[in-house]
Amino acid sequence: MKQLETDRLRLKQLGPSHAEQVLQFYIQNKQFLEKWEAKKSEAFFTVATQVELLKQDQVHYLNGQAVKFWIYKKEEETKLIGCINFSNIIRSIMQSCFVGYKMDQNENGKGYLTEALRVAINAMFEEYNIHRIEAPIMPFNSASIRVVEKLGFEKEGLTKQMLKVNDRWEDHVRFSLLNPND
Repeated sequence: MKQLETDRLRLKQLGPSHAEQVLQFYIQNKQFLEKWEAKKSEAFFTVATQVELLKQDQVHYLNGQAVKFWIYKKEEETKLIGCINFSNIIRSIMQSCFVGYKMDQNENGKGYLTEALRVAINAMFEEYNIHRIEAPIMPFNSASIRVVEKLGFEKEGLTKQMLKVNDRWEDHVRFSLLNPND
């Protein structure tokens, strides 16, 4: 499994044996994340479901469809503090993907997400040969917009009713970052 590091963090691809840690992350952040994500059933909040989702993550990685990194602080590697998911990887003439991310509510505003994204994006450009990364963000998510702007993403425009979040179709501002080596 792939692992990345920064001064303060480790980013790891996880397998089914980490289902309990992933579940604890989601349980601890359930209310915080629900305003930004698709509505989750009660079954989502079980170890069995997390085992299956982690297996799916491995299949998507092996098929070249997605790369997901879970984030740990180096001094506390038993507790997940966030996740970065590069999804919908398109090869051929596009070489592009989407990026989504989430952070533990108690770790927001400490620079961890920007730090983790910087190293993960670099890996996507250098190791996975991605040319373009797109980040769709709800217009009222100012913290997320600040993160991508710090990383050099450029605003491209607004997509109406792009994703169904918490049972409601939400507009998203689309930001993109191009591989500087292309």
